[in-house]
Amino acid sequence: MTARDDIRNIAIIAHVDHGKTTLVNEMLKQSDTLPEHFDIQDRAMDTNAIERERGITILSKNTAVKYGKYQINILDTPGHADFGGEVERVMKMVDGVLLVVDAFEGTMPQTRFVLKKALEQHLVPIVVINKVDRKGARPEEVVDEVLDLFIELGADEDQLDFPVIYASAMNGTSSYDSDIATQEHTMKPLFDTIVKTIPAPEDNSDEPLQFQVAILDYNDFVGRIGIGRVVRGKIKVGDQVTLLKLDGSKKNFRVTKLFGFFGLKREEIQEAQAGDLIAVSGMEDINVGETVADPDHPEALTPLRIDPPTLQMTFRTNDSPFAGREGDFVTSRQLETRLRSELHTDVSLRVDDTDDPGAWTVSGRGELHLSILIETMRREGYELAVSRPQVIYREIDGVECEPFEEVQVDTPDEYTGSVIDSLNKRKGEMQNMEQTDNGQTRLIYLVPSRGLIGYSTEFMSLTRGYGIMNHTFEKYAPVIKNWNPGRQKGTLVSMNAGKATTYAMMGIESRGTLLIDPGTEVYEGMIVGENSRENDITVNITKGKNLTNVRAAGSDEMARIKTPTHLSLEESLEFLNDDEYCEITPQNIRLRKQILNTNAREKAAKRRKQAQSK
Repeated sequence: MTARDDIRNIAIIAHVDHGKTTLVNEMLKQSDTLPEHFDIQDRAMDTNAIERERGITILSKNTAVKYGKYQINILDTPGHADFGGEVERVMKMVDGVLLVVDAFEGTMPQTRFVLKKALEQHLVPIVVINKVDRKGARPEEVVDEVLDLFIELGADEDQLDFPVIYASAMNGTSSYDSDIATQEHTMKPLFDTIVKTIPAPEDNSDEPLQFQVAILDYNDFVGRIGIGRVVRGKIKVGDQVTLLKLDGSKKNFRVTKLFGFFGLKREEIQEAQAGDLIAVSGMEDINVGETVADPDHPEALTPLRIDPPTLQMTFRTNDSPFAGREGDFVTSRQLETRLRSELHTDVSLRVDDTDDPGAWTVSGRGELHLSILIETMRREGYELAVSRPQVIYREIDGVECEPFEEVQVDTPDEYTGSVIDSLNKRKGEMQNMEQTDNGQTRLIYLVPSRGLIGYSTEFMSLTRGYGIMNHTFEKYAPVIKNWNPGRQKGTLVSMNAGKATTYAMMGIESRGTLLIDPGTEVYEGMIVGENSRENDITVNITKGKNLTNVRAAGSDEMARIKTPTHLSLEESLEFLNDDEYCEITPQNIRLRKQILNTNAREKAAKRRKQAQSK
């Protein structure tokens, strides 16, 4: 079998913030791809506004660079486990991977996750030790860590014989040697290693067509777009082809447009052949894993395996007293249409109806996965309310099981005891503990996923912001019985509607932590603070000062309160308890009780207690 020697297909995989996207930037800059004097922005592949704000990659993206006679097709993948569904799918499109590892941090939980996926597909690896210029960098030790990880994950002999490139993507330098003095302003060592190491795709263009969809895109003008690899044969604009559905059915359609990837652009092409990574439009009902084939030889490829969701939340229409004030899209029909449209491109997401016509169960791969969807929707003008995240239980061999995650913590030594105590309370099981020379301790724990809901805020408080925590799904195991890891403290709940006054807040702040500013408009049942004790307290936060003719000099100037705590979207979701909602609008994030009326809420709480005591 001959090969298409002018093409190489690779994916770039790494832990969060180890420099994948920056490395792609440099490969674009230092190849024969972009016009001369083209000013490329930092992290050009992160085109989504939330990606740029948070410095993370959410969606896999295609590009291609020209290096001499070679075209190197590159897939930039997310590093966070919540978006692991993106990583799994693109592995089928490539022949090799660049595993990028930080020269200081070394192998991390997501390094393990993405490498495991690559080795399962028997892909050829190249290891890039990045950030060699970072203070405290230890490139040689990190190579040993990477080798240990390969062995632990069962790599074969060929995969263990991986080439190593040392680089600083930020500075655009690389070399074959770990000595930083050998770094030169060129990516030539990396390009040459890709060409030499990564196998060229087979040239079986004369055989019947097979093209598999790995990523979905959507365009208002052409509808769904299937992105994937031509595994064999050729495909042309105007061809009649057969779509082999996952349910075994077949559909015929005509290819209306083909797109190729080059640099930062998606360009229309007329034809593609085996080994090419392309996008195809013309199929309204196409899904990830389905095969586009020759009508005379309808042979399906093996469907892509995608890990199921592990976390779910209820999304519902906003029914608070402030509903409809700020959003453009507030009805149940608009909300359902938007959620269903997300399924066009995100195959890791699931949307199910509930008994309530204005509510849906939305399942995803983690808190970040779902919070990114919520943040995107509020920026688009949607109003909604969401419940506390809940883990998804599964029955395995007749036993009810829950998801567990591997948690890696790096913390200054003085906070180690507090972190260990907190993880033990959340039913964590220590797997390993190592102390480093720079006063840091690394802890590896196995923790039930529901024990991690709401933990990141507590963790940052325990470590004074100096700790780093990463976690990734490990396995399903039997449910831990008689344990509820919800928030331990109660709330301060407004008993009436109006505007919060400084005078009222001065009298309330001794009871806990306030979450709103003076002048904030509130309604009955809205959460305005966290109680320092376990129970909820209703408070009058709109009370004004009685006016008299007597005024003490300077008394108004003395009205001071502590600066309230403002929760981000993720912190608000983590804060929630089972009887609460987070109200999301384009302008505000509010916390509220599910039952707003104070008397009705107290009666419901009594009924719950009586039911539990029986």
